[in-house]
Amino acid sequence: MTGDDEGRRAGRRPRVLKAVGLTLVGTLVLGCAAAGWAYWHLNSNIKSVDINSALGDDRPAKVTPAPSASQEAPLPTEAVNILVLGSDSRSGKENQALGGGSSTGARSDTAMVVHIDAGRTAATVVSIPRDTLVTGPSCPLESGGSTSAAYGAMFNSAYSVGGPVCAVKTVESITDVRMDHYVEIDFSGFAKLVDALGGVTVTTDEDIDDDDSHLTLKAGTHHLNGTQALAFARTRHGIGDGSDLGRIGLQQQLVKALLEQISSTNLLTSPTKLYSVADAITGSLTTDTGLDSLTELMSLGESLKGLSSDDVKTVTMPVVTAPSNPNRVVAKEPAASELWESLR
Repeated sequence: MTGDDEGRRAGRRPRVLKAVGLTLVGTLVLGCAAAGWAYWHLNSNIKSVDINSALGDDRPAKVTPAPSASQEAPLPTEAVNILVLGSDSRSGKENQALGGGSSTGARSDTAMVVHIDAGRTAATVVSIPRDTLVTGPSCPLESGGSTSAAYGAMFNSAYSVGGPVCAVKTVESITDVRMDHYVEIDFSGFAKLVDALGGVTVTTDEDIDDDDSHLTLKAGTHHLNGTQALAFARTRHGIGDGSDLGRIGLQQQLVKALLEQISSTNLLTSPTKLYSVADAITGSLTTDTGLDSLTELMSLGESLKGLSSDDVKTVTMPVVTAPSNPNRVVAKEPAASELWESLR
C-alpha cells in the first residue's frame, strides 16, 4: 500500500465517521421529536371536566394530606376516593355492532366508588346499582341554571340530566364521602384497551346467552378479546334473575381480570405495545381537572405500584327491593351508611 493510498483512506475515515455521527444525531433528534409528539398526542387525548369549580365548597370535607419533609415532590400516599363511571354510548353503527342495544345517547350504566387506603397498598371498589332509587340533588348546568331536585329517581339519571358534575354531586349526597377525582371510561375505548393488552381471562359459573349484549359463553374460563369483554360488562339478561346486580358481579370480576392482565404484561419491553395501551387508555378517559394530564395520571399510577389485584376488595352497596317498584332497589340501612362511613 502506498503512502497516497493510506492518505486517501485516512481522509475518508473522518468523513465516514462524520456521516455516521450525523446519522446518529439525526436518529436521536427524530426519536426525541417522536417522543415529544407521542406525549402531546396522549396528553391531548384526555378530556376533562372542572368538577371542583362547578360544585364549589358545598361538599363533604376533603382529606388533607400530612405535610412531607422531602424536598422533592413526593408521590401521594393519602387516602383517595375516585368516582369511576362507565359511559355506555348506544348511538352509531360501531356501538350497535358492539352490543349497544337499541336506545340512543350515553348512559352511566356502571358506577364504582374506588377508595384507595392511606399508604396506597389496599383498595375497596364499591359498585352502586344503576337501578337504585335516590333523592337527586339540584345540580349546576354548564349552560347556566341548575337541574331540579328529583325524588325517587333512578341513580343513573343524574348523569343523563346533568353530566359528570351531577353524577359526582349525587354520589356525594347519598354517601357523604368526598370524591377527590372523577374518571369516566368510554366503553368503546375500553374494548380497544382490552385488545391492546392482549385480552383478559374471566371465569363464569353459569352459561351466558344474552341477545342484548350479543354474548354467548359456556360456563368455565375464557380469554376474551375487547368486543367480548365489553359484552361481558354489558351482560344483564343472560345471567341470574336478569337484574343489574348480576351485571355488577360480572363487571367486578372484569375489573380484577384487567388489573391482573396489566400487572402480568411487561409493557416496558415493547414500546409499541406500551404506546398502544397508553393511547387506548387516554383516548377513552374523561377526568376531573386534577387528573387531566399524563403527568398527573402517571403520578397516580406510580403511587399505586404496590397495589395488586389481590389487594383490591370489590363490594356492592347493600340494597333491598324498593317498596314502590319490584324492579328497583333502595339502599339497605344501616348497612349502606356503615359502608360509606368506613371510607371516610
